[in-house]
Amino acid sequence: MEITTIQKYMHTSPRKLRLVADMVRKMAPEKAISVLEITPQAAARDLQKAIQTVLANAKQQGVNLQKIIFQKIEINESTKMRRFRAGTRGRVKPYKRRMSHIKIILTDDKIQNSKIKTDVKTEKTEIKEKK
Repeated sequence: MEITTIQKYMHTSPRKLRLVADMVRKMAPEKAISVLEITPQAAARDLQKAIQTVLANAKQQGVNLQKIIFQKIEINESTKMRRFRAGTRGRVKPYKRRMSHIKIILTDDKIQNSKIKTDVKTEKTEIKEKK
């Protein structure tokens, strides 16, 4: 069973969110929340809220919270807000405030999340000796 949540237009840049998401991607969701509470980055608060939302969705659907794992944590770039700073001699200095979308998918099926190694047959090339 998959439980999904999408948080859109978060006012944190995707680069900063990806750094925090990579830190908790392999953890259990409840452990990830406790780790994000003590993480000093501001992006950790946004990711923590998204994880709490998906855990609440899972609880609402009656899933055992001890057996669920992250299937995917996806951080995508959203639209950019264009802002301006005053420059010298009456000019403006434009910059962009980046926003991001957070998509989290939880699953309780470990087989679906594990990476199954496929057997790749490699053909050995034989070098024939010339006499």
